[in-house]
Amino acid sequence: MMLPDGALEGRVALVTGGGSGLGRAVARELGRLGAAVAVLGRRREPLEETIAGLDRGFAVQADVREPERLAAAFDEVEAELGPVTTLVNNAAGNFVIQAEDLSPNGWRAVLGIVLDGTFFCSRELGRRLIARGQGGEILNVVATYAWTGGPGTVHSASAKAGVVALTRTLAVEWARHGIRVNALAPGPIDTQGAAAQLWADPAVRDALIGKVPLRRFGTEQEIADAAAYLVSDYAGYVTGEVLVADGGAWLEKGMFGLGRE
Repeated sequence: MMLPDGALEGRVALVTGGGSGLGRAVARELGRLGAAVAVLGRRREPLEETIAGLDRGFAVQADVREPERLAAAFDEVEAELGPVTTLVNNAAGNFVIQAEDLSPNGWRAVLGIVLDGTFFCSRELGRRLIARGQGGEILNVVATYAWTGGPGTVHSASAKAGVVALTRTLAVEWARHGIRVNALAPGPIDTQGAAAQLWADPAVRDALIGKVPLRRFGTEQEIADAAAYLVSDYAGYVTGEVLVADGGAWLEKGMFGLGRE
């Protein structure tokens, strides 16, 4: 195990998009380390499945694009588990599409979930922590194409780039309140959702693995471990940072291809 048992004892964490994939893995790891964990999403059934194995878990339905509902959701979590100390902004929307084919509704949906939702959730926790005079932690899940761009991801890349800027801005602005704000950029992780939406075609899957210097997809547990570290006291002097966990996939391979097999 990456961190010792009890490393997050006393924390109350809220994980958005916690009903599946990386959100579920992160929520369960935070719970294993002693945190009380609430998971937030639009469908109750997968949220209930996530908290089934937690000692102290709570599921709350909400859409991260609705700030008034989010305020009520935070109230529900705090009535059940206590004051929220830790937020993981994992909720996201994505699909591969060429920019000229992207509809205004598609653009707004992804920007709304990823960028607006991250800000609304962060603002809600920030206000509460500042009012209590208590520090806390915010972790935003982004992607490396936030700074490289990437064909087929104009909506998601734009939104994630905004989240990186938001992360660094809030890290500086809220540091005086003892609130740390970091981001985590996973590479290709072989979750059920990603496999179905992004590399269902075996040829696409093989091509993606070929672009990763470590020659494999990452695991949900590896990302959960990284997330747990960033919100723990072991990362107490880390804020405004983006931790990349992608097997080296985003790095330049070199003009002559010497970085490839």
